[in-house]
Amino acid sequence: MEYVSIAFQLIVGVSILNVWLIQANKPTQWRGGSAKTIKEEFEAYGLPGWSLYVIGFLKVALALAIISAIWFPVLLKPAALGLAFLLTGSVLMHFKIKDPIKKSFPAFLFLVMCLFLAFVV
Repeated sequence: MEYVSIAFQLIVGVSILNVWLIQANKPTQWRGGSAKTIKEEFEAYGLPGWSLYVIGFLKVALALAIISAIWFPVLLKPAALGLAFLLTGSVLMHFKIKDPIKKSFPAFLFLVMCLFLAFVV
């Protein structure tokens, strides 16, 4: 079980860091609506401009915390629950703008992994 936990922590943490720090200004097949960047995605969702920075900060901080929890287990549950909360919002935003289910799949998968980390591990 320990290896599954570490794998999930790395998959979720590194993927979120990739989205927010490396892919933020690049188009991907997972972006909401017809957005090409994270900023355009937040606009497509109808969210205020400041929310991009708040959510971005929280996701990066929690992604770092979930990775750090490999060595500091006390961080695991709060980081996993925080990310689960934000990822629920991501999935709901895709539904709000009537994106195809495929676009919300990564957020949903990471949500399930975070819930597993918070409640099963």
